[in-house]
Amino acid sequence: MQCPIDGTQLVITDRNGVEIDYCPQCRGVWLDRGELDKIIERSTAYSQPRPGYDDRADHGYRKKKKRGGFLEDLFDF
Repeated sequence: MQCPIDGTQLVITDRNGVEIDYCPQCRGVWLDRGELDKIIERSTAYSQPRPGYDDRADHGYRKKKKRGGFLEDLFDF
């Protein structure tokens, strides 16, 4: 399949069980039917808090590390 933007051949990759078509040239991402629903479903499951973890317990003494989310892992080419 060709990229609708620049005509480059799209590359298919599997990320966490979801097939993603992307253009290596312009980095555009295209999803087939139902793939966006899978991504949304998995991102909500990914962002659930850990049992027994209270982020208020550090009282701001530790610098919080920015953690990448599910979508960052998914679209990291």
